[in-house]
Parts: sequence; structure tokens; C-alpha cells
Amino acid sequence: MSAVDDYEDEELAEIRRRRLEQLKEEAKRKELQKQIEAQKQALLRKILTEKARERLNNVKLVRPDLATLVEEQLIALAQSGRVPVPIDEDVVKAILAELYARTHREPRIRFKRK
Repeated sequence: MSAVDDYEDEELAEIRRRRLEQLKEEAKRKELQKQIEAQKQALLRKILTEKARERLNNVKLVRPDLATLVEEQLIALAQSGRVPVPIDEDVVKAILAELYARTHREPRIRFKRK
């Protein structure tokens, strides 16, 4: 019976070790994501005016997916030099309108007649 107990103890120790490794990897991923987000926010503070940042934050409250797309687009535009820095609210509005038009789908109602 002690051989079975030893086997179960080894198996339990292995399960614990694997779980601990998973938790460590998850913590590293979360830390990396936090660092990336902090860098992105710092970049946005540099390239956006105060009003533009406010508008983007308001959009983030309602449509976080759209706000993320706009943030990535703004960073890419600023880094490539296609938009003068600082980016004002009108440019943010235009990008929002363009992305909203591309991603928004009107619901369709179809009637099937017999």
C-alpha cells in the first residue's frame, strides 16, 4: 500500500509543479501586457491633444474594440509621419467615423413568404 501512496504523492507533486509553472507563465504574460499597455498609453499622451484623448476615452467606455482599433491606427499614422503631431480631435473623429462605417453592420430583417 505504501508503493501506491508514493506513486500518488509523486503524481500529486507533478500536478502541483505543472500548475505552478502555468501560474508563473500567466503572471509573466499579464506583466508583459501591462507593460505594452503602459507604453501605448504613454505614446498616445504624446501624440494626442487633451480633447482627442478625452474623445478616445469616451469611445473606449462604449466600444472598447473600436477604441483599440483607433489607438493602433493613430499610433501607426503618427509613427509613419502621415499625420502631424499632436493629433487633434477632428482627426480622431474622422478615423472613428471611417472605422465605424467599416465595422458597423445594420441588422437586416428578412421575411420569408410561403
